Amino acid sequence: MKILVSACLLGIACKYSGGDNACPALLDALRRGGHEFIPVCPEVYGGLPTPRPPAERVGSRVLTADGTDVTAQYRRGAEIALQMAKLYGCEAAVLKANSPSCGRGVIYDGTFCHRKVPGSGVTAELLEANGIHVYNEENFAAVL
Repeated sequence: MKILVSACLLGIACKYSGGDNACPALLDALRRGGHEFIPVCPEVYGGLPTPRPPAERVGSRVLTADGTDVTAQYRRGAEIALQMAKLYGCEAAVLKANSPSCGRGVIYDGTFCHRKVPGSGVTAELLEANGIHVYNEENFAAVL
């Protein structure tokens, strides 16, 4: 099975802070084989730099802590991630939990106080609307 995966979970330094979110269990699954992982970083695809200011979802918009609206970049990145999923025939995605782009089911609340609320990131929402099942680094074993 081909699976779209947040590049930061694979150890690629594209996290907003310039680091990564390497997930050892996910990397082990990649090494074991049986699935093809397609790395994506919607924020980078949307034109945002690495590092970049942290951003959180506020309703339908994505804002940085200083109020800069980066919604267009997040939407553009989500569209490219969807295009890649379709191009490669991905049936599922493993995306970074809590992210304003990749989080599914729970995201940060937009106050930059580390509080979480029900919701999904821009990319996770778009992928699911197009029939691609979204998991995160905590529950990805269900897709493998």
